[in-house]
Amino acid sequence: MSSGFGQAKPRTSLDGNPIQINGKTYQRGVGVHAVSRYVLALDGKVTRFKAVVGLDDEVNPTASVNYLVIADGETLFDSGVMKMKEAKEVDVDLTGKKFLTLVIDDGGDGIVADHADWADAKITYEGKAPMPHESDRRWGIQKDGSIQWDIPNDPLAVGHQDHVEMSGRYTAVIVRYGINRDGSLKLTRHIVWPMLRTIPNDTHGSLARDFKGALLPEIEVDGQAIAVEKPRTITHRGVMTITSRVGDGLELTRVIFPSMEKPAAMEQCTLKNVGNKKVRVRLKSLQTEQRTEASQGVDGVYVFRTESSKDQDQSLAPGASMQFSLTHSARREAEKPLELDSAKELNERLAYISGLDAELQFVSPDEILNRSFGFAKIRAAESIFRTKGGLMHAPGGGRYYAAIWANDQAEYANPLFAYLGDDVARESAENSFRHFARFMNDDWEPIPSSIIAEGDDIWNGAGDRGDAAMIAYGATRYAMARGDQTIARKLWPLIEWCLEYSRRKLNDGGVVASDCDELERRFPAGKANLCTSSLHYDALVSAVALGRDLGQPKKQIAQYEREAKELRIAIESYFGGKVEGFDTYRYFEGNKLLRSWICIPLTVGIDERRDGTIDALFSKRLWTEDGLATEAGNQTFWDRSTLYGLRGVFCAGATEKGIDYLKKYSARRLLGDHVPYPVEAYPEGNQRHLSAESALYIRLIVEGMFGFHPTGLRSFTCLPRLPEGWPKMSLRNIDAFGTSIDIEVVRKGEKQHVTVKAAGKTIESREYDGKTPIQIQL
Repeated sequence: MSSGFGQAKPRTSLDGNPIQINGKTYQRGVGVHAVSRYVLALDGKVTRFKAVVGLDDEVNPTASVNYLVIADGETLFDSGVMKMKEAKEVDVDLTGKKFLTLVIDDGGDGIVADHADWADAKITYEGKAPMPHESDRRWGIQKDGSIQWDIPNDPLAVGHQDHVEMSGRYTAVIVRYGINRDGSLKLTRHIVWPMLRTIPNDTHGSLARDFKGALLPEIEVDGQAIAVEKPRTITHRGVMTITSRVGDGLELTRVIFPSMEKPAAMEQCTLKNVGNKKVRVRLKSLQTEQRTEASQGVDGVYVFRTESSKDQDQSLAPGASMQFSLTHSARREAEKPLELDSAKELNERLAYISGLDAELQFVSPDEILNRSFGFAKIRAAESIFRTKGGLMHAPGGGRYYAAIWANDQAEYANPLFAYLGDDVARESAENSFRHFARFMNDDWEPIPSSIIAEGDDIWNGAGDRGDAAMIAYGATRYAMARGDQTIARKLWPLIEWCLEYSRRKLNDGGVVASDCDELERRFPAGKANLCTSSLHYDALVSAVALGRDLGQPKKQIAQYEREAKELRIAIESYFGGKVEGFDTYRYFEGNKLLRSWICIPLTVGIDERRDGTIDALFSKRLWTEDGLATEAGNQTFWDRSTLYGLRGVFCAGATEKGIDYLKKYSARRLLGDHVPYPVEAYPEGNQRHLSAESALYIRLIVEGMFGFHPTGLRSFTCLPRLPEGWPKMSLRNIDAFGTSIDIEVVRKGEKQHVTVKAAGKTIESREYDGKTPIQIQL
């Protein structure tokens, strides 16, 4: 049973107290938090469900919820909005039903304090007890590469809700969508304008607004208002397409997307006559404006504008259609309203998606992995904004825009952008390093974790998170893969400064001290953590290779080599140990619980504790249905550590374990209940589609499965890990070192054959043992 916060608790309330509703205590039941959903497969052998429902007495009086009991798409019980001191009895007939869905929605005012109970719950059945319905495949892959939800053929569609984020250069839109109990469309667009700054002008100071409901212009069909919109299919592929029936014989298709270069989110709509008789359609245009208070905006008053295309009056014969558009925009009061051509804007968006599709292609026998890779490219690259401080890649998620972070951008995304082939992404990477370099100083004060508000301010509220190690790690990898001496020389002073900063932070154990790690004290990290030291180690190794190609002094290169060797020994000595029975790493001194970030050494070539670490990662203590738990025994997960973990497993050569878990994870993220991208975390943030996590997914394939690793400005190694049963796999159009690289590995009997091409010319073709890195010099 899912829970909007915490975990569902059998026989107790969410907080672990006896279940109590309106003063009455119950010995049986489940305590949970809205929004919650539970699906049982009934197999036609269940006859009845009974329960008492209501908010638990442990919460404050502001809470409110709505219970639904749904069987095979039919709502059998709807509590309406319930507040404190209310209890209602549920008693429904399930004879012949195949699926039972128990839903607790919020009461329309958010989920704060919504501790709700299914008290004294009983199911009457014959034969075997009904089991939870477990399916990670709500969506299907289409021929055009999109994924689609076929709603009429989904018995669990009613009550399902999800959200997805899309970004242009001036706007981000988070579409929250679902199916209401009557089968109608539930739709909210949360639109963010990052360059319209609000007060306080901090990390979260982007103008944003919710646009709820259908929000269509006024439409009449043969003199009658258009019927309620009931979706039949929803598809994703860089745009969101909703196709619905609106009464008998009419089909409405919405294509929702952000403008690529304007501060607007748009909907291109098509109304089609799918009936057998002519109808007359009148469309009356919609236009509304609302203004903010001048005191709330950095630039004073902002104007929200919603408008549709002009009035239309048409007769539609069977098979005929008409188009109209809906635009949500925002501007400064002194600026003129936007004039947009929705068809042109949609074509620009689709052209952008097609362009990304052509870059950096992964081809394998597994279509789910192929499409997951393709979708991840979209989310990784699209979230880049044209701020007054230059192009800035942003995490997104409704909160994090017009700002950069040492982990999300420098560490996670920028190494990918070096070889993705997208010029905007490259410029955003180099711009982020320029911003971080502004804060180098002779007093060795830490570089801020985040540069916010279009570059005007900083955030360093968590202190030193090991940010210098993150930046040096990303900058060295980026510089080498770009293969451009000019760019590398511009980055070198920042790399030197960050390496020296981390050296000065070495403690008596020889590892790098920091105030916390990238989780910013959400979980303990001690005074020195494994992640920071591992990143610093990798940065030192990369700096040796980069420094040689740049002709840096031999003494400096030798020093970096010595520091890297000493740090590797120190990491083993300081962090290595037995944790919960596994020969792996303590994340920090005194740590007694397994942590997800024990995977980091594997991603940077530290393999002294390879076997014990892999066993720990895939143990019941850490691995969950959503990947790695942040800490053993805790429900919290962050996809970033799962993606690092799987990359590390491939880097360490545990291919069969890695591919099995990668397939399960990818299917859940691409085709499950929350699609189509990797997410930030849960329960924090409700699994936002932050952009850099998608970058990590791509790097998992490129740097994990193919072992692609820059070793200089014109050289790299590759170590493809071809899973058993796969005849071949390839990476195409790796845009690195000033050329386009293809890597293909083919199984030939008991052996493998690797071919590497640069600019279409074969530069390496030979048998391969699957274990030894292949050195490529361009």
